[in-house]
Amino acid sequence: MRTARLIARDDLLAGLDRAVAGKVTIISAPAGSGKTSLLRAWAARAGRAYRVAFVPVRRAEADAQVFWLALLNAVGPAPGPGGDSELPTATPEFNVRILADRVLSALARARDRVVIVIDDLHELNSPESLVELTRLLANLPPRVHAIVATRHDLWLRLHQVRLAGELTEIRGEELRFTERETRDLLDASGIALSGAETALLHQRTEGWAAGLRLAAISLAGHPDPERFIAEFSGSERTVAEYLIAEMLERQPDVVQNLLLRTSLLDRVNGDLADLLTGRPGSERILLSLEDANAFVVSLDPERTWFRYHHLFGDLVRLELRRRLPEEVLALHRRAAGWFIRHGQVADAIRHTQAAGDWPAAARLLTDHSFRMTMDGQGETVRALLRAFPPGTAHSELALVRAARSLAWGHLDETAADLKVAAAYAQTTPPDRQRRLTIAIASLRLRLATRRGHLADVVEQAAFLAAPVTGPSEEDIALGHDLRAVALMNLGTVEASMGLAEAERHLLEGAVLARKIGRPYLEVRCLAQLGPASKIRSLAAARRHCEEAIALAVRHGWGAEWITAPALVTLAETMVWTGEFDEAERCLQRAARALQADTGPDMRLLLHQASGMLLAARGRHHEALAEFSASECLRSQLNGSPATAGQVTGWLLATRARLGMTAEASAALAALSDELAGSGELANARAVIFLATGDPAAALGSVRAVLDGTAPVIGDVTMVEAQLLAGLAHRALGDPRAANRAAERALGLAETDRLVLPFAMTDSRDLLAALPAHETAHAALLADILDVLRSAHPSSASSPADAARLAAALSPGELRVLRYLPTNLSRQEIAGELSVSINTVSTHLSNIYVKLDANDRSAAVHRARELRLLTVGRTS
Repeated sequence: MRTARLIARDDLLAGLDRAVAGKVTIISAPAGSGKTSLLRAWAARAGRAYRVAFVPVRRAEADAQVFWLALLNAVGPAPGPGGDSELPTATPEFNVRILADRVLSALARARDRVVIVIDDLHELNSPESLVELTRLLANLPPRVHAIVATRHDLWLRLHQVRLAGELTEIRGEELRFTERETRDLLDASGIALSGAETALLHQRTEGWAAGLRLAAISLAGHPDPERFIAEFSGSERTVAEYLIAEMLERQPDVVQNLLLRTSLLDRVNGDLADLLTGRPGSERILLSLEDANAFVVSLDPERTWFRYHHLFGDLVRLELRRRLPEEVLALHRRAAGWFIRHGQVADAIRHTQAAGDWPAAARLLTDHSFRMTMDGQGETVRALLRAFPPGTAHSELALVRAARSLAWGHLDETAADLKVAAAYAQTTPPDRQRRLTIAIASLRLRLATRRGHLADVVEQAAFLAAPVTGPSEEDIALGHDLRAVALMNLGTVEASMGLAEAERHLLEGAVLARKIGRPYLEVRCLAQLGPASKIRSLAAARRHCEEAIALAVRHGWGAEWITAPALVTLAETMVWTGEFDEAERCLQRAARALQADTGPDMRLLLHQASGMLLAARGRHHEALAEFSASECLRSQLNGSPATAGQVTGWLLATRARLGMTAEASAALAALSDELAGSGELANARAVIFLATGDPAAALGSVRAVLDGTAPVIGDVTMVEAQLLAGLAHRALGDPRAANRAAERALGLAETDRLVLPFAMTDSRDLLAALPAHETAHAALLADILDVLRSAHPSSASSPADAARLAAALSPGELRVLRYLPTNLSRQEIAGELSVSINTVSTHLSNIYVKLDANDRSAAVHRARELRLLTVGRTS
């Protein structure tokens, strides 16, 4: 193929140079207008004072996550809110805003000037992504510019950027070649035409870039240029069809064969082209076509994958159907086989569909939909499902439809599809039947959870016991994916029911996920292992949580909601052991991670842990609000968390400590006999009696806990009961009995270093009266007393001081103040609040002056003394 030389369109290139002084350039023009060629020519020019991040959007891109990860990879990842600095790994569920914020953070940290070039944005089928892209473009850092190329105008609300004079728009008319540029293109391609012939060619093509390039290729060595120019006219489409037909006729057979037979691919490499053409050497031809600027573009730096310009590909496909209609289906089948052998399932399914083999496409989609969803291709799965002919009831697809219905909350449709899927599974070979049965069991388990039929969960466990086997490694791998998902779902539901099997199933799921290279599933299992194991062992719970968080950060999910169970549980273990400041920071991270999650279960745990921390610090009014919110959310759930009695007890005890003894007594009387008879509620009853001045009745209430008559969740309830008994003995004037109870409480708390019961019951005086030389737990006693002294506000800080300083701090300063206990930098705080770093710095200076603090740590300490910081709220 003869070279159609690219020419330097100096006016347009200079226009782009001027545009990068602003924020955004939009290039909106039809296919074949030369957008991509212009952008590549501009980006390739030497002597640039900035770095170009080029991000092409794949054709009909359904998964927005692919686009945002490519954008983040192009600009260079920056540490996220959770401390993660690596490029995030794709997940089945992702938060567009978090990834957009990561891109903004990476750009803000860039030391050089950066120009983002997004080509073919019209191919991105994600309205939510356009909203976030608008936000990103409107808030680009000063040293960053963005160029967006699209075939048509998109819903990008950039009016503020336009009003500020920071938006440049280039339309199709401006991209049309002038007559002078037409002459320059012909000269550069070695084509000699008269002035009249050049003018006629420009007139017939109307300066259309694609038409001129095709004409230049066809005119090279043409025997009769004048006739060639005179014979084409009409719309751009008909001109292009004519020119491509002419161009193909003039190419060697080997080039024609490659262009035609590979035109049905969105992307091609040498090996795949060899398969479709039936001869070797395709990569050399593809490289020469790109070198000739013949509508071929390489997709990677190594130049192994290529694509045709979209309009060129469309028209060559049309030519393929005209010349070789009988071969089209066979070519699609060959391509599908190549893609499935190379693990590129979505492309394999598309070509199987294009070949008209709908049953085979349905089997492929059914077998691989779970894996594709885990790889972040959920929208692609839905697009492939929609591509099946309407009205055709492929029973193989019932499983895929069930998963989709469940995701949308259509529970009756899910149940109906699962019945069809179960019937279909019985007709399949044993190895495939095993995989499908596991998938069906996993979806049934999730459906039972959504419907609140938790008793049905146990029925699904039998399908998960046996290892997965199959005739091929691919079958085994698919089965492992399904089993890991099912174990995660099963263990999560069992943990919510307080079942002992939860730990085993979640641990099996984590081990299997690690073995098959599924870090997302491993994080999910480990994050749920924390809450599942905390009743048995706080140390084990903490270990699992820290492992889950570290793994999530390593894969770029430190701020995602999947870390929330681990963050909340880790904070809870820290509260139990008296690490209150660390717990507060952990809860703030959890609150940010849960901003995109609307489910009540995790928010319930967040309120519960926040209430525990506030109660430990003696902030009973705030603790009451958190415990009440937790109870309210619990009423919305069909199942009851295993620790529900504990939280109910703390809620009633907090009311009593605030002097609301009548309300607490009434609420206690309204409880069921089973709940009221638990050890946790016996302790709450003792607190009410102590608050009403009846220590003897308090002793009677905890006696059932101490003698083992009342059922308890664990040692924590026993520690609390001993402390309440000690406080009652002390009120009755029996210090020896009080000391014995305190000593027993220390003994029970020693193993896990439980501090929370001592703080929650405000046992400072009880412990201070215990002779240090008589206790077997002197070190623990000293530690607990240190924690209790620092947990409560300083007596030097009166409510009047707090009110005065709260009034002195502006709303902006208060917002910044609430981020100071975190590890976020000034730049990251600015990003969280959507303000400039200068604004954050100004607020910090004012905060230090008003709180009489020299640095950040001192400001945080003073703010806590004055109760200006609230757990779990950062906005």
